Amino acid sequence: MSELETAAPKAAIPAFVIDPGHPMAGLIEGIPTPPKAGDLIDGTIVAIARGKVYVDLPPFGTGLIYGREYLNAADVLRKANTGDAITAKVVDPAGREGYIELSLKEARQAAIWGEAEQAIVAGTSYMLSVLEANKGGLILSWQGIQGFLPASQLAKEHYPRITDGDKDKILTELQKLVGQSLSVRIITADAKEGKLIFSERMGNEEEEKASLIDKYQVGDVLAGEVTGVVDFGVFVRVEPGLEGLVHISELDWGLVEDPRTLFKVGDEVKVKIIEIKDGKISLSIKALKENPWHTAGERYKKGIEVPGVIIKYNKHGALASIEEGVAGLVHVSEFTSPQELRETLELGKNYPFKITLFESKEQRMTLSYTGPHKK
Repeated sequence: MSELETAAPKAAIPAFVIDPGHPMAGLIEGIPTPPKAGDLIDGTIVAIARGKVYVDLPPFGTGLIYGREYLNAADVLRKANTGDAITAKVVDPAGREGYIELSLKEARQAAIWGEAEQAIVAGTSYMLSVLEANKGGLILSWQGIQGFLPASQLAKEHYPRITDGDKDKILTELQKLVGQSLSVRIITADAKEGKLIFSERMGNEEEEKASLIDKYQVGDVLAGEVTGVVDFGVFVRVEPGLEGLVHISELDWGLVEDPRTLFKVGDEVKVKIIEIKDGKISLSIKALKENPWHTAGERYKKGIEVPGVIIKYNKHGALASIEEGVAGLVHVSEFTSPQELRETLELGKNYPFKITLFESKEQRMTLSYTGPHKK
């Protein structure tokens, strides 16, 4: 007789079918549905063998924790005794030799993620120690699961307000928080992705911010103060407790490579609200300036020759500006290679072009280089 046969009772596998019209059909409907893979199920340990634990799962039979699942939960199972009640996750309802294969570790993980989801709803706070820092935020651990606290979700007193937006300086400030305990709450828990996101901001802060935003609508023009300048734009405070982002694409009609060349912290600016979404306001500075494309059609058309300054390279060729805020593409196909294009058309220099396409409403223009090519 095998070890399995001597260590635990054989799995019970009832199999019968009752006609729907039979008097007993109603009673049959009350029988619990057999477990399927992924279900959490409660049971009692009835036998423990070397590397195996048998669990009574009435009325479905006997479950078995063995192999990799036993090793994964070995620390817990070493302390287990016959008669202990446990919760396990079904791995295979028709497992080895008819036993229902179970996982204790996966059950624990499922319970933890379930607790995380409940914590989000309840707004539960936890004091957690900061393990690591990176340029985007902090790494914390909760119930053995590592999670991320984005810098944007730090409380005001911990937020790394770096005026020039230098990422290395931001990291240096964040590293000062390593080892400290922060009061945080869970705002995202995705078991499938293994994603746990924290926030140090309390719920009332978000409510206060939402009430501030409710006073405004898209199209409002406001006076504000620049509070931060970063690679992707500038942050502007429009009133105490409420800031918005002016994305780099909304700073000016001309090409902006570095926002720091136009703005610095403390600058007073006028902005226009262009979007209110998910508790955030998006702002524009260029929307308060006349769009040069609106009148460019009076000065330019297809076929005329114009001078232009090379302002940027991209995978399609080079961008040449014929006036502030009006630029067109010189396609790389006019040259034998991207290298020849860059050698012929140097950044910051003026060259002759012919307009091959001009659509002012769509703000689109293409140019053809009419000067000599470098060989």
